[in-house]
Amino acid sequence: MAEPEFRATGVRIGKRLRSLTRAGTVRISGGRVELLTSYGSEIDSAPVQAVRASRPWFGPQDRALADLDGKRYLLTLGERDPAPGEPGPPAARRFIEAVRRASGRRA
Repeated sequence: MAEPEFRATGVRIGKRLRSLTRAGTVRISGGRVELLTSYGSEIDSAPVQAVRASRPWFGPQDRALADLDGKRYLLTLGERDPAPGEPGPPAARRFIEAVRRASGRRA
């Protein structure tokens, strides 16, 4: 199996006002975006071309909106281990860039 293009663990995944998991995994691999629970079962997945990723208008830097085949999810991707003294790029921004890169769209 190929190495995933993007992987984030410890992600809070929610749909509207409902939290689906507080420690899930977001993975882009093999041309698909997958949202997984902390136990590894699939919440939802879609081909990367059918996924829109963006940042909410207001809110912290660690949040992203993911629209998988018309179903909108709010992802809270916190930085786990930033390098000492350096904030590094927020995981939400890296996720959005990875979706755009994988689908062939320009960032």
